[in-house]
Amino acid sequence: MTDIKLLALDGQDLTIVSAHVQDAVFKLADVDYAARTGVFTLKANRFVWEENQRRRQGFERRRAVLTVKRVGAVRSMGIDRNDREKVLSLLAMEFRQNGEGPDGVLELTCADAATIALDVECIEVQLADVGGAWETKARPDHRLA
Repeated sequence: MTDIKLLALDGQDLTIVSAHVQDAVFKLADVDYAARTGVFTLKANRFVWEENQRRRQGFERRRAVLTVKRVGAVRSMGIDRNDREKVLSLLAMEFRQNGEGPDGVLELTCADAATIALDVECIEVQLADVGGAWETKARPDHRLA
């Protein structure tokens, strides 16, 4: 499998990026927001779902960077921002448009009712694998309560 590099500029593109980061795990220490430039970055170990169908044994994770541009503000809910070593599992990304314009809120929904909300001028999201891959025996499992 080759490294992925994806760019999302609309809701349909964002759905594809969201599918590729589903079950990515990251620490708060790997989240950064540069208010001056409006760039939010999240470094994560993403689960390689696209290879899941082809592999007979084991699974794979890759180091990846999610970059969101044109961010005006960042908020979090259900997250202790002082616990920089806390590991979060990203479940999905969703965009809610404000009115008729391209601006809105990009929500990163995590397990355990944690959310990171980004106020954005428009959708401009990049996902790129940046490191090697490694095998994992664990496959994420979402059981309904």
